[in-house]
Amino acid sequence: ATELTWLGHGSWSLRIGSTVVLLDPFLDDSPTAPVKASEIDADYILVSHGHFDHVADAAAIANRTGATAIANFEITQWLANKHQVENTLGMNLGGKVQLPFGTLKMTVAWHSSQLPDGSDGGNPGGFLLTTEDGTIYFACDTALFSDMQLIGSCGVDLAVLPIGDLFTMGPDDAVEAVKLVAPQRVIPNHYNTWPPIEQNAYAWAKKVSALTKAEPVIVEPGGKIVL
Repeated sequence: ATELTWLGHGSWSLRIGSTVVLLDPFLDDSPTAPVKASEIDADYILVSHGHFDHVADAAAIANRTGATAIANFEITQWLANKHQVENTLGMNLGGKVQLPFGTLKMTVAWHSSQLPDGSDGGNPGGFLLTTEDGTIYFACDTALFSDMQLIGSCGVDLAVLPIGDLFTMGPDDAVEAVKLVAPQRVIPNHYNTWPPIEQNAYAWAKKVSALTKAEPVIVEPGGKIVL
């Protein structure tokens, strides 16, 4: 089975069989994270873009666990050169790689990606992950864009979409994203971390149910969903 745990904000822990995959670990400085970086296991760490609230704990966790960090080429170079991360795999938009736990494709995201020290963070992205249990689309930090329909055309079992507004899509655009991606189920994230991105996820879920065919699922930080 593939089990997802929301670690608050844009951070996720996926247990795929015996493999643990982290996405955008932002834990020690996050007001909503249910765990600290020192308490987390990882075999792989996915980083969608260079912003502090997505890359903050990636190097420390990778160095402690020996996990392989997977991100765009610029971010993997930064992790290796500036933070001595030994195991990295650099990708770029549209690229796909076969990994022991499934197939990972880096998708387009409309956002920015500068790293915390001002280094070039390359292009922001999302991830399309296909495991034996199904396909998950992590839109990560992004605006609404019509090519989400192309991303969804492969058949998405679970989509994870930002709804916080201000820095990413807001609730209304995220409903439109659900229509384009057409997933079986959808989870909101990247909201309620700080007051500027406070949203009522349950109100959003009602709109999703009324206007799309997807089943909305709300989890609190620390909550789990099984694919």
